[in-house]
Amino acid sequence: MDKRLIFLDIDGTFIQPGRMEAPASAVEAVRQAQANGHKVFLCTGRNYKMTSPVLRYGFDGYVCSAGGYVVCGDTVLFDCPMDKAQSDGVRAVLEASGVECTLEARDATYGGGQMMERLASYQAQRPDAVNSELERWRQAFADGMLIRPLEEYKGEPIYKICYIAPGRDCLAQARAAYEDQFLFCEAGGPAQRQGFVSGELINRKFNKGEGIRRICDFCGLPTSAAVAFGDSENDLEMADVAGVSCCMENGAEALKARCTFTCPSVDEDGIAVAFRRLGLI
Repeated sequence: MDKRLIFLDIDGTFIQPGRMEAPASAVEAVRQAQANGHKVFLCTGRNYKMTSPVLRYGFDGYVCSAGGYVVCGDTVLFDCPMDKAQSDGVRAVLEASGVECTLEARDATYGGGQMMERLASYQAQRPDAVNSELERWRQAFADGMLIRPLEEYKGEPIYKICYIAPGRDCLAQARAAYEDQFLFCEAGGPAQRQGFVSGELINRKFNKGEGIRRICDFCGLPTSAAVAFGDSENDLEMADVAGVSCCMENGAEALKARCTFTCPSVDEDGIAVAFRRLGLI
């Protein structure tokens, strides 16, 4: 088939949420696709630091921080942290409203102790409603996965802020002041909103779909040559931009509605199954 640019979300798509080891079937599928002339990229909400352990599988580039940091080969195509006034301002409003935040710089992630307590509490209350993004953070704190204490933050540029709030009302003030600048991308849907509300603030200057577009332009290929795989609502723009899109079977219903087709979960060799279906391997 014609050359394709393949974009894989990480958590809940290429690997289990919060983990660093990919299924052998997914790794082999990536390598076979590359041997067949296709290029394979990561397209993730993780910052570069949290993405870097997964790069050992030999990807051709990556879209990190939900589109805020884009690299193809050794070339940085896009690098767009928040203005300091933005990150300091929205963080202050959120924390004053009782919202716990984690701050994602390029090379470090900073989180507070209450985040872990809230994640553990929510999982105990509603284990059926834990989505891949929420599980990524729970696992990150439980394993100490590249998370540094919030008090160690020294003001480096922030690309993304993740949050967990006791309820939607706690986000009202931040939305009123900053919704024109940030997408409040909530995870988990209605079931989760009965309890804690988790999500991430994504700068409206970029998204995963724009990251795909930047790499396609750099490679001299149309977005119709892109194939995107994801599982959560922060992958919606991937599905909108790519010529072919796939949602994992256990993924968000909103994403399934936007994708070309679905494939089995990461635990059921979904990437390999989908690659074979598409003739990539």
